Amino acid sequence: MPYVRTVLGLLSGLAACGAVAFLGYCVYFDRKQRGDPAFKLRLREKRRAQQQKAEGRGAQLWDPAKNEKLQLFLQEVRMGELWLSRGEHRMEVEHLSNALLVCGQPQELLKVFKHTLPPKVFEMLLRKIPLICQTHN
Repeated sequence: MPYVRTVLGLLSGLAACGAVAFLGYCVYFDRKQRGDPAFKLRLREKRRAQQQKAEGRGAQLWDPAKNEKLQLFLQEVRMGELWLSRGEHRMEVEHLSNALLVCGQPQELLKVFKHTLPPKVFEMLLRKIPLICQTHN
């Protein structure tokens, strides 16, 4: 038993020494790096590049032309919903077909319409699609 205690004591002492040495190296490396003038310049340049990249992404996200299309799309969908609630299916199909024209992913929108619209209205919309394509080509 005394032999096991001695080994465990040595191992815990070695682990403590290793931890102290690692922390010492971290402090040494940190001070060396922070004291280096080139490090500060590289850090500033890296931060500027990240900031410019983020600003560039923000400019790409805010495209007024896309915003107008989105507003038109939402307006047409709202009008379609309004006509649906009033029972005017012909007007509803007209507005939803306009929303399909403006939509960036019409196939996905059709899938949503298939699950949300009454079957009669969805069939009317499907019949209207070829007419829309002919008039806008």
